[in-house]
Amino acid sequence: MKTEEKKIKKKYQKAKECPITLFMEQIGGKWKPVIIWLLLLNDVMRFNELDKAIDGISQKMLSQQLKHLEELKIVDRKAYPVIPPKVEYRLTEKGKSLKENLTKIMEWSNLHLK
Repeated sequence: MKTEEKKIKKKYQKAKECPITLFMEQIGGKWKPVIIWLLLLNDVMRFNELDKAIDGISQKMLSQQLKHLEELKIVDRKAYPVIPPKVEYRLTEKGKSLKENLTKIMEWSNLHLK
């Protein structure tokens, strides 16, 4: 085992200290990766577009997930002062930086989890 791997293994012996655990707690789950992926593919989406694109998610859950992603500065929300309300969601630069990693996870999943 390489020296760097030994350091990592020693440093993160407890799961709660592991960066992967933090990632999964904050960005993992059933819906957030899907929301992020859709915004990577579509650049900008309105709430109803996201709702229609994600089978099985309630509007309440979608709203909660989007709010949490906003708090993490992964998603940007832009509301327009019109009637009916118009709200658009897009990824921030921080959110866009997930593209390479999510693409790798998708590729791995396609190869190994059929």
